[in-house]
Amino acid sequence: MTNPKTVAILGAGAWGASLANLAAANGHQVRVWSRQGSQTLEAVLKDVQIILSAISMIGVRDVASQVQSFPLSPEAIFVTATKGLDPETTCTPSQIWQTIFPNHAVVVLSGPNLSKEIQMELPAATVVASNIPTAAEVVQLVFSSHRFRVYTNPDPLGVELGGTLKNVIAIAAGVCDGLQLGTNAKAALVTRGLTEMVRIGNNWGAKTETFYGLSGLGDLLATCNSPLSRNYQVGYQLAGGKSLTEILANLQGTAEGVNTCRVLMQRAKQQNIAVPITEQVYRLLQGEITPGQALDELMLRDIKPEYNY
Repeated sequence: MTNPKTVAILGAGAWGASLANLAAANGHQVRVWSRQGSQTLEAVLKDVQIILSAISMIGVRDVASQVQSFPLSPEAIFVTATKGLDPETTCTPSQIWQTIFPNHAVVVLSGPNLSKEIQMELPAATVVASNIPTAAEVVQLVFSSHRFRVYTNPDPLGVELGGTLKNVIAIAAGVCDGLQLGTNAKAALVTRGLTEMVRIGNNWGAKTETFYGLSGLGDLLATCNSPLSRNYQVGYQLAGGKSLTEILANLQGTAEGVNTCRVLMQRAKQQNIAVPITEQVYRLLQGEITPGQALDELMLRDIKPEYNY
């Protein structure tokens, strides 16, 4: 290791632990902070060069505000690995970090990365994206290994939205499998789901091609096809007749798609974006319709061209 870094990982859940292990295996000095841990946030942040946030969306703003009260190196790079939207402002996690730390580089890390598989050292790839290419390249070196391939990307918003929006489609995919609707239906759902993600992303200012990469299509395929995905499990169990309250009470970790869906509907109404799949998932989560009724609503929409040329 020619240039070891000191890395602070905020959040000791499965995802934070996986990323901590990757950096430590590359010879970097890694410190992990969690609310339940024994180390103070100040001690963990002392003289660090990289601060990676892997906390759930609900805690991002609070933790970012706490970090602000401690002295940091002006060269410190923030990395956000949270997938979600702020319910109050509809901001993404990187937008929150960048607003609070306007003079620091912020890098988004996102991809088809199921924590359990990474912990088992199965091959995987991810994307690190920033408006400052050199910052993304530093982070790329910290986490890359022969089992974990890291690509850089200049569209942080698109990379972040890919990882966030696919969680809503994953709930729909879980419903699809739970109702045993078949491979044709699942393929159609995931494809139209990707179209919906692109439409929302474009409205937000993200680049279309980003959504066809690892952090968009890649993450969508992983999350829509794996029982390891918490969002997929929410949909699958809703199709099996369980209530959302019951599902969330027994779920290990956070299904970010539930909150994301609510925030997305709010933004789609404000911006007048067509989000038919998101809308049915939202109504299902609200208990307004059954999984079968959601399917009927999607199948009985007006017929139209696939693309608006």
